[in-house]
Amino acid sequence: VQLVESGGGSVQAGGSLRLSCTASGYIGCMAWFRQAPGHEREGVATIDGYSSTTYIDAVRGRFTVSQDLSNHKYILYLQMNSLKPEDTAMYYCAADRQPYCRGTYAYWGQGTQVTVS
Repeated sequence: VQLVESGGGSVQAGGSLRLSCTASGYIGCMAWFRQAPGHEREGVATIDGYSSTTYIDAVRGRFTVSQDLSNHKYILYLQMNSLKPEDTAMYYCAADRQPYCRGTYAYWGQGTQVTVS
């Protein structure tokens, strides 16, 4: 399974971006991670095969994770609103065939840069 992210870019604080991640095959759990320079990669949000979602405290209420599974598509989205400079990072899509999110991911995208100034 290949994951391809898109939608990153530069935005001013308070602005919005929507990231997309398209999977080439069946997946269950999907997640967004991010890594800022000098920081470890951190999980941002997950959505499992039953559409249950989780968020880290830093983004809860500002970010929304969703998926489109219609017509044999597997597309993950991350709507990011009220962006802050501390949201600046490379954002990665991750996925696994397991329907429940268990913290391990077999597939990773290449990343898309988000810069908030």
